[in-house]
Amino acid sequence: MGSTTTSSSRPYHVVVFGASGFTGQFVVEEIARTSAEGPKGTLKWAIAGRNRQKLEEILDQAAEILSKPELKSEVDIIVADVGEADALAAMCKQAVIILNCVGPYRFYGENVVKACIENGAHCIDISGEPQFLEGMQLNYHSQAAEKGVYIIGSCGFDSIPADMGVLYIRDQFKGTLTAIESFLSINTGPERACINDGTWQSAIYGIADSDKLRSLRKKFGHAPLPVVGSKLKRRNPLFFSKELEQYALPFLGSDPSVVKRTQRFLHEEYKESPVQYGAYIGVGGISSVAKLLFGAVIFFFLMKFNFGRNLLIKFPEFFSFGVFTKTGPTRKQMERSSFCLTFFGEGYTEGQDISKGKPNAKIHAQIKGPEVAYVTTPIAMVQSAFTILNEPQCLPKKGGVYSPGAAFSKSTLIERLDKHGIHFSVLQSPEA
Repeated sequence: MGSTTTSSSRPYHVVVFGASGFTGQFVVEEIARTSAEGPKGTLKWAIAGRNRQKLEEILDQAAEILSKPELKSEVDIIVADVGEADALAAMCKQAVIILNCVGPYRFYGENVVKACIENGAHCIDISGEPQFLEGMQLNYHSQAAEKGVYIIGSCGFDSIPADMGVLYIRDQFKGTLTAIESFLSINTGPERACINDGTWQSAIYGIADSDKLRSLRKKFGHAPLPVVGSKLKRRNPLFFSKELEQYALPFLGSDPSVVKRTQRFLHEEYKESPVQYGAYIGVGGISSVAKLLFGAVIFFFLMKFNFGRNLLIKFPEFFSFGVFTKTGPTRKQMERSSFCLTFFGEGYTEGQDISKGKPNAKIHAQIKGPEVAYVTTPIAMVQSAFTILNEPQCLPKKGGVYSPGAAFSKSTLIERLDKHGIHFSVLQSPEA
């Protein structure tokens, strides 16, 4: 891992960049809450962003919420703007790992990746944008590998539960796992839940640029991954899920693309049998479906025009029926929200000839956790950072741009998540 394994020449193990952003503030609180788990219990960390006053306010807020007044004297502040290369370089030189919370990443992420590689800092982000994630792998993997720097994207709710969940099930399955489908259900309290509109913006730009993503993928020149067992059938765009007992549709986030990148890496690097993956999300009963279809028609009509996209970005609450807002959720809404990700897998038991007959065994597993965007995401991001700091020997031999599963498949990240409220369990194994 080169010079970045020790922090003797670097004052900070971790710097949270974009700490005063909506998600960044919760990442700050999560590090403050769990800092004793850092290297030998002596985590040195700082927060960074473009406005010193806002950063001071975030530290004050965290100190008050966690009853840790010492934070204000123990945690340093670095002023850095994503558009200023010199300031980014100075920040990256001081850190072993940069936790990058500045999105949308398609606009602001590449500068941080570049600065981290040039200045020897690892980088973790919480992007759910496949075009950014795969673009960074295409353009920077070899440079990062040369420098011994690890760039690991999508270390939030997108896509740690899905990616590590597939690896967890593969490890629990006695035999050859061939395919998994996951079903996400979000549970909210009486106040309902909402998400800050940064995620909404990322989705709009991602859909608008879908052609660019297709051409980007062609540049990799990947051969198709081998299909073991029955080919996983794609479900209809909207269907009644017996698994969730509600209507469901394909999950539009980055999970399927991230899982596929991990499976490709494990197949090419370790000759592991690739697992096919399909991801779906529950949307509720018939009234929810009607509202969703009505909203989708308006959304995709407006997406065709520049003025329409600007309207969608300007009025997220109106066009998303309150799901996305400029203010984000209250802490009360967050406390009452949770998720359940249910997996159904199939494969061949040990000794079964995988070239003959259909898969003969099934596995049913689940991941349960707190609110997805501002509780689960900070936990996943911080535990990913602690895994790098405490288990450098478990990472791939060379630096590079990796998906979470590729980076952490041989680490204890799943156990770390489990200790922090993101619980993995097998409900039914092939032996049952």
